[in-house]
Formats: sequence, structure tokens, C-alpha cells
Amino acid sequence: MYQKSFGNLTLTVDFAAGCVTSLRIGERELCCDRLPIFRARLRDRGEAVVIDAFAAKSVAVTDNSAVYSDFDAAPDVRVTVTLSGENRAEWRIFVDNPTKFVTEWVDFPTLSLPKLEKNGGIGKILYPYNEGALVDDLDRRQRSWFPSVAPEYPSHGSYPMFPHMVHSQFMCYLFDGAGLYVGAHDAKRAPKAVDFMAADNGIELRFRTFVGGGNAAFDFVWQAFEGEWQDGAEIYRQWFEENLPDNVKKIAENPAIPDWYSDTPLVISYPVRGVHDMDKMDPNALFPYCNALPLIDEIAERTGSKILVLLMHWEGTAPWAPPYVWPPYGGEKPFLDFLDELHKKGNLLGVYCSGFGFTRQSNLVAEYNNEEKIEKNGYMKAFCAAPDGEVKISRICTGQRSGYDICVGSELGREILNDAYKPLFESHIDYAQILDQNHGGAQYFCYSADHGHPPVPGDWMTATMRTLLDGWNEMAGKTLFGCESSAAEPFIGNLLFSDNRFELNWHIGEPVPLYAFLYHEYLRGFQGNQVSCGLTNGKDSMRARMAYSFAAGDCMTLVLTPTGELFTNWGNHDFSILPDKELALTFAANMETFGRTVKPFLTRGRMIKPLPYTCETVAFPTFSGCDYHAPAAYSTAWE
Repeated sequence: MYQKSFGNLTLTVDFAAGCVTSLRIGERELCCDRLPIFRARLRDRGEAVVIDAFAAKSVAVTDNSAVYSDFDAAPDVRVTVTLSGENRAEWRIFVDNPTKFVTEWVDFPTLSLPKLEKNGGIGKILYPYNEGALVDDLDRRQRSWFPSVAPEYPSHGSYPMFPHMVHSQFMCYLFDGAGLYVGAHDAKRAPKAVDFMAADNGIELRFRTFVGGGNAAFDFVWQAFEGEWQDGAEIYRQWFEENLPDNVKKIAENPAIPDWYSDTPLVISYPVRGVHDMDKMDPNALFPYCNALPLIDEIAERTGSKILVLLMHWEGTAPWAPPYVWPPYGGEKPFLDFLDELHKKGNLLGVYCSGFGFTRQSNLVAEYNNEEKIEKNGYMKAFCAAPDGEVKISRICTGQRSGYDICVGSELGREILNDAYKPLFESHIDYAQILDQNHGGAQYFCYSADHGHPPVPGDWMTATMRTLLDGWNEMAGKTLFGCESSAAEPFIGNLLFSDNRFELNWHIGEPVPLYAFLYHEYLRGFQGNQVSCGLTNGKDSMRARMAYSFAAGDCMTLVLTPTGELFTNWGNHDFSILPDKELALTFAANMETFGRTVKPFLTRGRMIKPLPYTCETVAFPTFSGCDYHAPAAYSTAWE
């Protein structure tokens, strides 16, 4: 047995048995299950084997480390595990794999903690999922649209992946005024499944690092702390600021940021075809584009805000049918005339785009079909492939289209994307939600042996994304880019204004402004179109959601129906209860006035832990069957 204290954290590791046997913070024992300290999957195309510490028939222990070998499934593989550190536990793993198999991923270091509060336990998880959530009920999460699930090919949009819907490489387990920080201090920011799930007696916190045939050459850190979620997040923020991506600058020092960024525009989003995503795609009352100008002018006057119009269903091909979007629906001239009219009054124009999909057949516009183009140009060679080489149909937005995922690691894939989006970049619009559906700015899994990248996922994915986005930023000049969900950490220097998805966290727990706490000095986002909001239509929650965004330092968003009313949220087909537009506009006007008095803080400030306070709450029903008790007054603190 090896035992050591790291500050207030004391670990006992049975290296010979291959597991942690005790984890104490103060006098509280937290270890609930003896899990193998590592698991690893090795792959040779379609053939894969999994090994773990319990399967090693030979273990050589040296004080604070061990070498595991002689696995039945991989006799020649040796895995070295080391535990070091002083005030925090620092874990390392090295997989020596001389076989024909390549190392695809490692789960390390595995950890089992007590169940969550609503499941008979003591804790909550601070989860960096869609701008941040506190989760106290695993069963609720598993019933939701966003359960724990192991990522596999073909990728899914809601996978609990970093860099993806998970924006940072850490979690915290919170209990009784204390907590355990668990983080991957990986400066290369390789893809990871950052997740938690049920174990026999507790919950497992999992970091599954996709190593691309190499190794996870960085520290996995465990550290005890006292306080609340902000105190745990501060540990990660300190590491982040010591290991910034090389293109990340504070807002006040970033020449890539246009002047309008600090004006806190009110985002007004709407479709120009149909009413909702699955509607018949005929032009609506807000088309031609300039038809919307009186409505935009009215909202600008009522609120005193600069307006950023964010169009949906504007593509000249078909709505949500990537990658080809240009020319706009109705032609280039009416679109650019609309842009000019907006600019004359100091307003802005942005568009939604659908990222790295390649549409074979639109399900919304029957005549839009690319099968001939795919075959003629050999485009199947550019698409994400399974381990056995088969290119499968994408799982992304299957209601809107059928097609494939483009591999950014493929030269042909990059050519397709650059050619498709270049005309948009040259239009000089103000903003492009260029990676809607690529949550966080991530690309999707590809196992092709023919693209020039390793045949398994790894940090090459982060590097190729950065290269692509760096090129796009240069091509587009002052046009800002964003993605669906907040930009994940490796891409915050490229995707400076994104469509936040905090509302999804009501499906799994309680949203908290973790993203702003970590990154607000470097970028901000906007409330987003609130698709799949976790709050039901039973009560008007629009102002509560606007208040949450404002307090987090983000720009508020209103989604318009073609008749000029407000959607509860995009994707909602129930129009029996709509938000009170008058109250929403009045609230936006009040926040615009107040926002001017605190502009330096809300536009580029550093979020700090707020003073404790109590106030009344307002109950809003959620789709998970419980009420969310929103504070009647949201509070954040800045410096």
C-alpha cells in the first residue's frame, strides 16, 4: 500500500491490486468502489481490445508507481502509472505499446465517489457542460436528452466530450462546504470524454483521453478545496491562465475584436422561410430581407440597443444543409442591400451556418440533392470514416438532412469547406455562427487510414481545427465567428461570439455561469436561440433567461416569429403560450440602461465569487418533472 497526504487530501493506493482503496478529505472517506486505476482501448482498424489494471498478470511496484504487463488481450503492452505531487495529487500514465494495435484511449485515473444528493448520497458535480451546471441527481440526467454515454463513431452532437459540449478539462465534486477538484492539465487539449456515471456503490468520474496512438503526456490532478463551485473552478482558471492557447488575448488587448463587441448588441434571430425547422420552407412575412426593417427599427427604438440580426433559413441551397450556403436565398443583392440598410442605422447582420456536415439530401427542400456532386468529385474520400473504413451516415440533424461528416484532417475535406464558405467570408457580414451543430467548435471522430492523420482520434483533431479556424479568421477579416454552445477552450481565440446553450442544463441540473467565471476576460457570448430549452411552456420564463444571460456578461437574445411575436425558444412548435413581448422589451431596455453604467465589468471583466445573499425564488417547471427555483434577483460579482 502507498499512502500520502496532499494538503487536506489523503490517498491510499494499492498499486499491486491496481486500485485506489481510500480517498479522504479531512476525516471524510469518499472512496466507494475499487475500480481499476486505468483502462485502455487498443485498436487495429475494426478490431479492438480493452485492457485494465485488474487484467495485468504481472505488476512491478516501486513505492509511488507500478508497471502493469502480461495482459491476455495484449501480452506485449506495458502500462506505467505514477503518483506524485505535494499539495495536490499528480497522476501520470504511460502506455508502451509495440504491437500492431494503436492506443486509442485511456480512462485514467479512475475514481469512485459517493452518490449525488438526490440519489441518497452527499454530493453535487460541477460540470463544465454548456457553460456550466451543478448536477445533484444522476437519475434525472439519465432520463434526459443528455445522459452519460460513451462517445463512438459516428459522432453525436450531444456527446459529453471536450472540446465539444464540455468546454473545459475538469470537474468538481462538492459536499458539505468542501470539494474535490479533478482536472486534466493538458496544454495540447486532446479530445476527452469528461463524464460521470453510476458505479456499484457510488459514481465514477471519468476522463477518457483519446491519445491518437500516443500517450497522455500531462498531469491528471486531484486537489481538495474548501468552499463552493467558484473555489474549485479557480484551480482550473489558474492553470488555464498559465497555459493559454497561443492565439488567446484578453478582450481589452485583442485587435481582432470589432468595436461593436463592447456595445452589447441585442441579438434578434428569426427565419426567413417557414416558421420552425421542420416546416414547409416557403418564404414568410420577413422575406424579402428588408421586410424586417420596420420591426428591427421598432425594437431598436424601444430598447435603445444596437441590434444584431441573426438569420435562420437564409441559405440559398436549403436550410441547415451544409456546407454550401451561398448565394443567399432570394439572391445576393437583396441580402447585401439588407446588410447596407442595417449598417446605415448602426445595426449588424449575422447568419447561422451548419459547420462540417455534407448534405446528400435535404429533408426540407426535396430538390436539393448532392449525390451526383459527391460521386463526380470523389467526395466520399473526404468524409469521416469508421474504424473499418466504412463511411456512415451522419447522426447530426437527421430531421433536416441526410449526409456525412467532413473530416477536417483530410486535405480534400478542408478544400471543400474553404470553397463552400469563402463567398460568405467575402460578404463582410458582421457575424457568422459558422459552426452551428459543431458544439464548442469540435470536429467529429474519424478513423480513416487514408487522410494523413492517425487512424484513431487524438490531439491531432484539436491541432487541425486550430489550423482551419486560424485560416478562416484571416480570410474573414473583422467578421466574427461562433459555434453552437460556448466555444470550447482550444478555440476561444477563434470563435469569439457564440450561441450559448445554458438552457440545456435545466434538463440535467441547475445552470451556473462557470464559463464566464473562467473565460469572460477573453470572450463573451450571447443568450442563443434557446433551442430545446429545459423549461416548459407552462410559465413565461423569457425575462428570467434574459436576466441570467445579462448577469453572466452575455448579450441577450429574442427569437421572433414571422408575425413579429416572440418564440418561447427556437424549435418550439407550441404557440398556445408565448412570452410577453412588451415585458421582454421593457426588460431589455432597462438592462441596456443599467449595462452602460457597468460596461467595463460586463463586457470584459473578471468574474469573482459573489457575496452570499438570500432572496425569494420563482418556480419554473422543467421537462425533467421538477421545478427550477430561480432567484428573484440574479447576482454576479466582477473586478
